[in-house]
Formats: sequence, structure tokens, C-alpha cells
Amino acid sequence: MRGIRSIALVAALGVGVALAIAWHYHTEPSPPVRVQGAWIVVENQTKQPWKDVTVTVNAYYRGVSPTLSAGGRLEAPLANFVTGLGHRFDTSREHVTRVEVRATDALGQTVAFDWDENTGHLQGK
Repeated sequence: MRGIRSIALVAALGVGVALAIAWHYHTEPSPPVRVQGAWIVVENQTKQPWKDVTVTVNAYYRGVSPTLSAGGRLEAPLANFVTGLGHRFDTSREHVTRVEVRATDALGQTVAFDWDENTGHLQGK
């Protein structure tokens, strides 16, 4: 009888672990463009590399990267985004209301993502 209880306990633990693993991998993927504190995060969730990546914050501050690998992640502090006149984004005075990402994929197609604080939606292609 004791052996049957041990087998039942091991089976129950196995089912519990399997459910936990399934739940962990079932979570929604992160959006490809997001603001995390004082950082902007852009993820290339495609299978093609991007080139000439431009990230524009609030239609005024820009950051660039020559490439972003397939499955790669670009993280940049907001303070590194600058205007055409060299003014830096000041996180103590401003907050992010809009983020635009533009790039070109390996097939020459335009990659475009726009996030807007008012809608909370990310639009992209």
C-alpha cells in the first residue's frame, strides 16, 4: 500500500511540474517596442535581421543602430536619445508619449512600429 501512495505522490508531483512548465511557456510574449523605466526596449521578433534601425521618441528625440539581429534586442537609456540640435531627453522633465521604430529587413521591406501612450496600442508591420 505504501508503494502505491509513493507512486501516486510522484505522479501528482510530475503533473504539477508539467502544468507549471506549460503555464510558464504559455505567457504572452513581450511587445516588440516598450518603455521600461528610463529605458526603451526594441525586440526584433522576426526571423530576419534589420538594418538602419531608427527609434524616435516623442517625434523629436532619435536613437539609431546600424543593425538588429533576428531575435535580437536593443536596449537604450532615454538619456541617450537626442534632438537634431544635440539636446538630450531629460527623464526628470519629460515622459514618453510616443515611440516610432523604422528599419529595413533583409528583403528590403520597411519595418515600422508605432506606440502611442494615449491608445496604449502598438501598431506595426
